[in-house]
Amino acid sequence: MALTDIDKNLLKRCLAEEPGAWKDFVDRFIGLFTHVIHHTAHARSIRVTDNDIDDLLSEVFLVLLANDYRVLRNFRGQSSLATYLTVVSRRVIVKKMVERRMAEALGHVSTSSRIERVSDEQTRQQQALEDQEEIQNMIRQLPPADAQIVEQYHLQGKSYQQISSDLDIPENSIGPTLSRARNRMRENKSRTRTL
Repeated sequence: MALTDIDKNLLKRCLAEEPGAWKDFVDRFIGLFTHVIHHTAHARSIRVTDNDIDDLLSEVFLVLLANDYRVLRNFRGQSSLATYLTVVSRRVIVKKMVERRMAEALGHVSTSSRIERVSDEQTRQQQALEDQEEIQNMIRQLPPADAQIVEQYHLQGKSYQQISSDLDIPENSIGPTLSRARNRMRENKSRTRTL
């Protein structure tokens, strides 16, 4: 994707340090940087708090401002500005997350501090088993045709296409069936709680 006129103009204004340009830049790209933080954390099984996100955003903005906007001045316009900033921000975020992990491993930062590993594997497996049992109990209360679809989708992890092929049903009927089944299971669950 090519550099848009809007981004070209915004970049030019930032580099010329025009009043309000940096604020416009932050408003335009803060959502992108936040998405990169969430995606990177998820890929590395790291849980991030709101404070972590603020800290990582600050690190990204510091890199962009450093040495008289050197990173922005190095942009050659051979891709969209968003693509370039995604690559830059991801490098900054990964570096900071790795530094944090190393500090935790060396005992310089407690593992209960702001950036943490997602809870221990055994807890996750136990929760998955409990969830599976609950889903199986709720599936038993559905009509057989709906139950098959729910089981294949939620418990076996099959795609709509695979379910359609296995059960010889139209692919576009699976989504509505799943929605109906979820609603029915929710109703059954709330009825059980009130008993």
